[in-house]
Amino acid sequence: FFLMIRRPPRSTLVPYTTSSDLHYSTVMHKGPTIAVIIGSFHRAYGEIMLAQAHETAMHEGLQLDEPIWVPGSMEKPLALKKALKRAAIVGAVTLGIIERGETGHGLVMAQAVIKSIIDLQLETMKPVGIGILGPEITPEQIQSRLETYARDAVLAVSWMLRDTKNIPL
Repeated sequence: FFLMIRRPPRSTLVPYTTSSDLHYSTVMHKGPTIAVIIGSFHRAYGEIMLAQAHETAMHEGLQLDEPIWVPGSMEKPLALKKALKRAAIVGAVTLGIIERGETGHGLVMAQAVIKSIIDLQLETMKPVGIGILGPEITPEQIQSRLETYARDAVLAVSWMLRDTKNIPL
């Protein structure tokens, strides 16, 4: 199963963070809208990533849609597919962590998730920035990479939207 958070109409909301809680502003930001899919297994880290993604999107002239929180990385492709089917969504970012475990489960999971995300990108012809830390990341390595991965995922989408629009299909 996956969890999708619903709020008031999208056209009136711009997410921003205060402390570790996500709140919404009625300030209207113009610009192409990108979806954001986040794993909630590491919720506090996800909030940090979301704040950075929002800041980067604003700087790039993009608007983040309401965040879609899912239990973990395996649920991201389904939520991503639903988001990318919406005409108003021009791209997306996926954020989260696949931490090192005691078995190879994380490696297998990461390969399946990343392949699914790439397949969705090609199927929909909408760019997807991948800001998923790991696999095999240790708890000590997480904090220093959160903002960088989130920022780079948004920058990848921004670049693809801006610099590939003249490539014929």
